Amino acid sequence: MELTKPTKKPKTYSLDEAYEASLKYFNGDELAARVWVNKYALKDSFGTLFERTPDDMHRRIAKEIARIENTYPNPMSEDEVFDLIKGFKYIIPQGSPMTGIGNPFQIASLSNCFVIGSDGPSDSYGGIMKTDQEQVQLMKRRGGVGHDLSHIRPKSSPVKNSALTSTGLVPFMERYSNSTREVAQDGRRGALMLSVAIKHPDAESFIDAKMTQGKVTGANVSVRIDDAFMKAVENNTPYVQQYPIDSKDPVVRKEADAQAIWKKIVHNAWKSAEPGILFWDTIIGESLPDCYADLGYRTISTNPCGEIPLCPYDSCRLLAINLFSYVEKPFTKEASFNWDLFKKHVQFAQRIMDDIIDLELEKIDAILKKIEADPEDMSIKGIEHNLWLAIRKKAEEGRRTGIGITAEGDMLAALGLRYGSDEGVDFSVQIHKTLALEAYRGSVFTAKERGAFAIYDAEREKDNPFMQRIKEADPELYYQMTEHGRRNIALLTIAPTGTTSLMSQTSSGIEPVFLPVYKRRRKVNPNDKDVRVDFVDEVGDSWEEYVVFHHRFKEWMEINGHDTSKNYSQEELDKLIELSPYYKATSNDVDYLKKVQMQGAIQKWVDHSISVTINMPNNVSEELVGELYMEAWKAGCKGVTVYRDGSRAGVLISNEEKKKEETVAPGGSIFPTTRPEVLDADIVRFQNNKEKWIAFIGLIDDRPYEIFTGLADDEDGITLPRWLNKGLIIKSRNAEGVSRYDFQYENKRGYKTTIEGLSHKFNPEYWNYAKLISSTLRHGMPIEKVVDLISSLQLDEAINTWKNGVARALKHYVPDGTEATKQKCQNCNSTNLHYQEGCLTCKDCGSSKCG
Repeated sequence: MELTKPTKKPKTYSLDEAYEASLKYFNGDELAARVWVNKYALKDSFGTLFERTPDDMHRRIAKEIARIENTYPNPMSEDEVFDLIKGFKYIIPQGSPMTGIGNPFQIASLSNCFVIGSDGPSDSYGGIMKTDQEQVQLMKRRGGVGHDLSHIRPKSSPVKNSALTSTGLVPFMERYSNSTREVAQDGRRGALMLSVAIKHPDAESFIDAKMTQGKVTGANVSVRIDDAFMKAVENNTPYVQQYPIDSKDPVVRKEADAQAIWKKIVHNAWKSAEPGILFWDTIIGESLPDCYADLGYRTISTNPCGEIPLCPYDSCRLLAINLFSYVEKPFTKEASFNWDLFKKHVQFAQRIMDDIIDLELEKIDAILKKIEADPEDMSIKGIEHNLWLAIRKKAEEGRRTGIGITAEGDMLAALGLRYGSDEGVDFSVQIHKTLALEAYRGSVFTAKERGAFAIYDAEREKDNPFMQRIKEADPELYYQMTEHGRRNIALLTIAPTGTTSLMSQTSSGIEPVFLPVYKRRRKVNPNDKDVRVDFVDEVGDSWEEYVVFHHRFKEWMEINGHDTSKNYSQEELDKLIELSPYYKATSNDVDYLKKVQMQGAIQKWVDHSISVTINMPNNVSEELVGELYMEAWKAGCKGVTVYRDGSRAGVLISNEEKKKEETVAPGGSIFPTTRPEVLDADIVRFQNNKEKWIAFIGLIDDRPYEIFTGLADDEDGITLPRWLNKGLIIKSRNAEGVSRYDFQYENKRGYKTTIEGLSHKFNPEYWNYAKLISSTLRHGMPIEKVVDLISSLQLDEAINTWKNGVARALKHYVPDGTEATKQKCQNCNSTNLHYQEGCLTCKDCGSSKCG
């Protein structure tokens, strides 16, 4: 009888064990430790942790990549791979690869980005619903999705059904957006990009769709702009829109005012940071995959952040190279860049990326196997099954990769180069040119050993501008490619590296440092154990806030003899920053036009695209935004996004406080000239027509200054702990410049939680009356007079019960002994009434009425 050797049970760790070990790993960086434990540490569906520190994760990844390597000639060993990826120092698999490689508990893709949809005019309801289902199926597997709406017929077009005419694009934008908001993976929502061609007759409606509060909140939106439109804007000439957009015989055709549409794009971007712009002719003209457009590789949209333009059903996996780690003797006069090590590692990174494609194919096979084993009928699961078959075909045939970088800003600072300066831009361009050449060299070397991607054809690519630049820069590489082919259809991108840069403790992607000292918000899952929620935004996402020194700024301080333990004043910090290489090199310092010129110069060496945001101050003009967009087109950028400070609730916010001004209001009370940013607040709960309501009463010197009311303990209202009766009301402004009010409180553990956009939580009719009442309070009307005013309002029955509750809430603030006017005692009919602890009390008979 043969004995079966018992399987060794894997070691597990508690959340506290993993957090404490990771905190030590990240040298006390709480945010990096929590991000890694919550997002990337290997865990099963019950939350059991199988990894204690990132070393365990990197060993898991190295083991799997080495397994694939062993199926090919000249394999790298597990230790060689581990040394390249450990410590987030050199090569960093991003997002889905970091989570999914070697993960037996998750049947999910390793791809970060997908594009789905139709390559051509197909806008039947069946096709639209198919795209909706495909989007959901991908998001549940952790992928970000993009699709284009240019194939949907414009509004009022005739259709052969009971509706008779088409509804146009906008209703379907909302449908796809809502689907995104519905899909959650362990507290994470999906990411969606919706795009449309400017040539589409409904483009203006698309551009305006997100300007309505609460609309299309689950999607990023970008407009595909062609060169003809940009020339029409430049020359102030008409522009022709049509449907289908590529037809020689369109069914809809109209002349449009190009400058008017342009001004709308610029205005909306200025107000809300959207829409983004995709310079479509540049994207298509530079695209190597589009050399194979007739074989199914025609680019139709991008991923949610815009850095990967893709054809239908193609996907991409991302990896970043940490540029800071190639600077030797950083922040000293002897600082230099190790070009030889960088070139060597880029080639290794491209090889690892090709291994990850094989791991992705295994993951897709597991997904297909699960679908096939599902007891549902194929009529139900067929769309999902066919979706993954199509994705598998593209991944295997094209073998697309997405090598990028992080820490560009820190690299330049460490070398003593100012981000955005001529010297800094020249050095960055040299970095990305080298990265492109060495990645393509690595792909050619890999093709020699493993074979070229299935449809490689040098003849198809010979006139492509990107390929021409490679040929000019390195003729030998080009001719080796024509002889051996290359392993991957396209290779390069520059993606945002949010959590990656947190764990590498560097600046993000290609961006400059935001601030050397800053406050940061991180989206969190409120259901996670020990999570701290400091902020709840308008759409219900939870965030955690930190005030921190940028790690590499702190390193500069240490190297240059500055005390990192001192409690500096803001003035001292400002002087310290002036001494550093980060001075005048933060995201708000860099000249906007210089940044898009830098992006355009780097774009020439990136075969996909670049995710970059141009940060601008709140007072920047719309004209400058338009000038920036025009310069981006001329500079050769493939896309650009503008963020004007305050135009959207951001993730990073300044740590400086604004000063308050005060004046004397009528009646002698001290009130601010403008509403202070922060007010103390009381909470009063009351009934309104058998519903539970809540009032937030903003106070100055314990006197009501404003009031907000809304439903309490309701899924569409506001739910607060029953013990809570005080907090803060914080004023800010939304994208339209309209005031917004957030409520913040401290829980019993000392953590602060913020509920954003009180006004958006309330019925608009009640909100309007609340504004009227607040206005009387702010102008110093005595509280008892405000109560009388509220009581005298002639409203319908439903609002009458509400106004009575508001009056009861405010009566608590009427000073004891205040005489009541225009009211009689219900017991003895006396008019000799006064307020006592918020209750009307009769001096003649002693009866009391509280409400």
